[in-house]
Amino acid sequence: TNMTHVEGGVHGADLEYEWVNKLFLNYIESESDMAMAVAAIKALTEVIKRSKAATMMGLEKELKTAADLLKRHNTHAAMSLSSGCELFTRFVTKASLDIPDFSECKTRLIRRGEQFAQKSMMSRNKIGQLAERFIRDGVTVLTHGFSRGVLAVLLRAAQQGNRFRVIATESRPESDGYALSERLAAERIPVTVIMDAGVAHAMERVDLVLCGAEAIVENGGIINKLGTYQISIVASAFNKPFYVAAESFKFTRLYPLSQSDLKDFTTRRDSSVYAGEQKSPRPLSPSVDAPYLDYTPPSYITLLFTELGVLTPSAVSDELIK
Repeated sequence: TNMTHVEGGVHGADLEYEWVNKLFLNYIESESDMAMAVAAIKALTEVIKRSKAATMMGLEKELKTAADLLKRHNTHAAMSLSSGCELFTRFVTKASLDIPDFSECKTRLIRRGEQFAQKSMMSRNKIGQLAERFIRDGVTVLTHGFSRGVLAVLLRAAQQGNRFRVIATESRPESDGYALSERLAAERIPVTVIMDAGVAHAMERVDLVLCGAEAIVENGGIINKLGTYQISIVASAFNKPFYVAAESFKFTRLYPLSQSDLKDFTTRRDSSVYAGEQKSPRPLSPSVDAPYLDYTPPSYITLLFTELGVLTPSAVSDELIK
């Protein structure tokens, strides 16, 4: 599916590492709860297993080629992939400095990569435990997009016997608010889906906003599904807390100052995302500006729920330094 070939035909490396992308897509399709970054790290671990490189430098080069291919083929997920690949590259660099013996280093990296998927699931459970006290009895929570971290928090709060309601935005054009709603409804959590344009209209009924993040950046702001930024502004205008639930592997060494700083990650969709909406008698083809992601500055974020603890936005840079 989502494969975009770079202009000028397929690179030689694309053919050689095509299997990496197939494996990545297979992980995503077979395990619906697996985060993109985790699937990327699992695929890169497989690159190490199959590698014929005789030196650390050779191995690092292979991993970089494979990581670049994953990002190029899955532009819709470039941000999540970027944080996963960056994290794994840091593991590799650190291991190569700590363990001079190449084969021992490879063994350690493979083990680390395999443990990562299990740690990710445990992270989500931990986030649920830490954040569940914020979902008090009787509150109404507004969500945007489909976030596994948000789902973990809400399911955990419901299991603890807290009674609350959820208002989920449709989250177009993928409409993944419906996927979140179905998971909540299956657990008997009352949920209502609203149009994306109806956030300000609904905010007076909301007690708190809870969303996920594709990436948490150095200043404690987040990059997430388009629409998150404006929801944070509306929440702020109504004095409602805006919480973010995300695993620490989403911490990314980026420092955006404005929306235009994201242009490498926010590939424009073509106008077909709106096809079928207007039945105009003659076909018009306006240019469509529809990025995937936006940047929410830290001033609009109340707290971030991560497995490392409940953090203020200003504490994020301290964590990144560690």
